[in-house]
Amino acid sequence: MELQPGQTAVVRVAVATLWTSPEAVRSVDRPALTASADISAWVSGMDTDQLVGDCVLSQLLLGERVIVSAVRPDGWTQVVAVEQPAAKLDPRGYPGWLPADQLTTVDPAHTDQSLVVDATVTALHATPDGSVVLPGVAVGTRLAPAGPARDGWRPVHVPGRDAPLWLPDAHLVPASVTSPTAEQALAVAQRLLDVVYVWGGLSAHGIDCSGLVHLAWRRFGVSLPRDADDQAVATTPLTMGAERPGDLYFFARPGRKIHHIGIVTAVPGEGDERRMLHACYRRRRVVEERLPAERTATLVGAHRV
Repeated sequence: MELQPGQTAVVRVAVATLWTSPEAVRSVDRPALTASADISAWVSGMDTDQLVGDCVLSQLLLGERVIVSAVRPDGWTQVVAVEQPAAKLDPRGYPGWLPADQLTTVDPAHTDQSLVVDATVTALHATPDGSVVLPGVAVGTRLAPAGPARDGWRPVHVPGRDAPLWLPDAHLVPASVTSPTAEQALAVAQRLLDVVYVWGGLSAHGIDCSGLVHLAWRRFGVSLPRDADDQAVATTPLTMGAERPGDLYFFARPGRKIHHIGIVTAVPGEGDERRMLHACYRRRRVVEERLPAERTATLVGAHRV
C-alpha cells in the first residue's frame, strides 16, 4: 500500500537514516539508501570527514513509528519520528526525510512490542539457526512476539514481512515497566565503548554524543529528546560535585547553546577530577576518559535523568 500524508508508518529495515533532504545525500551514502539499508557498509565506507557530514539528522530503529508528512514521486518521504522528541523542531518529534521503501504500513495485529533487543547487535533469521534475513538489528529495538521460544530461539513479527523471523532468545528481554537506575543505563552505554562516531548515529554501527544518551535510556523505554540541548531541558540540574555514575555532563561555549553531552562514570575526585563516557567528535569514537582541560573549560552543568 502506498504511503499517504498524515498516515502512521513504521521502519522496516534494521536501522534507517533520517536525512536533512533528499538533495543533501552524497555518493558515499548509497548503502544507507537502499531497501535493505546496509548501515555497517555505509559507515565503513566513509572517511573521517564524511563521518561528520551534516546531511544526517538521526537514525531510526526497526519498528520505530513515524508520521508521514509528504511523499515525493522520486521515492522519498518526509516524516516526523515521533519516538525522538525534538520540541524546538516539531512538537510531534524529529522531522526529516527517508527513502519510502524503508517504511511500511502499521499492522494492527503486531503493535504489542513487548520484547526489546538487549544484544548490542543481532540478526533476524528465517528459521531457528537458519539463514540471516535481516542483519544489524540494534540494541533498543522493540519487537512483537510471535510465539514462545523454541530451542533457545524466539519468533517475532517484523514490519513488512508476512512470516515471523527468529533470533536467539537470549538477545531479548521483556520491555521495561519501571524506570531504570542510572547505573543500568550507563551499563548499556558502556557496551558501545569504541564504537565509531557518526554524526546523527543511533546504533552500535555508529553513534553521536546525544544519540548515545538517547539510546542508553531508550533501551529501558525512557523517551529522552534526541539532541543534547533538549536533553538538558528534559533532565534535572544538580549541584556540581553531587553527580554520580549515570548522571550527565553538558558542555557549551560562552554565549552559545549546549553542543555536547557525556555520561558520568565516576564520583568527582580530588581537585574536581571528573570522568565520563561519551561519543567524541574529535577522536571519532566512543571513549571513557578523564575530562581534559579543554572539556572542563566548557562544562556548564551536571544533570540527572
